[in-house]
Amino acid sequence: MEAFDVLGDPVRRRLLELMADGERSSGELSAAIGREFGLSQPAVSQHLKVLRDSGMATVRPEGARRLYAVGAEPLREADAWLGRFRRFWEPRLDALATEVARGRRTGGPDRDEDEEEERP
Repeated sequence: MEAFDVLGDPVRRRLLELMADGERSSGELSAAIGREFGLSQPAVSQHLKVLRDSGMATVRPEGARRLYAVGAEPLREADAWLGRFRRFWEPRLDALATEVARGRRTGGPDRDEDEEEERP
């Protein structure tokens, strides 16, 4: 399964976000996804299986619990593929950061008085 097929689903992206801070139990992941997406535990388990099968998540048993963590290699591969396209957004982000630093995007001193909104 291709990395972007796996990452295309918002539930799986959210599961990876939750695991990015460290190992999480399947119960903790199911509860969080259940609250946020209204999914049942079996539905969350299916998403975790897709992540495991793709290598994007690893699981290790700890007693009766199953602890999930991010599997780095498939994400590295996706990042390498995206690297070909960074040139399209990095210069724009750099330019935006420069404008923000100069106060142009935040309404700082370079802002024209005509641009100010009328206050009641």
